[in-house]
Amino acid sequence: MKVSVDPDVCDARGQCAVVDSELFTLAEEGFSDIGEGKPVPPGKEDVAEQGVEICPVQALSIDE
Repeated sequence: MKVSVDPDVCDARGQCAVVDSELFTLAEEGFSDIGEGKPVPPGKEDVAEQGVEICPVQALSIDE
């Protein structure tokens, strides 16, 4: 499983980082800096799904 952010959609609300700041890292400005296709560590699949779901602008996605 991998998680990605669309940088054109992310508006720096940081809700994903509230779920897990190690998986959903933020740049200094508060925008997600996970990039495209960041591997989700084993056992963090549910956390990744929560972070994607909580994004108010739907900037995050999961690739199986």
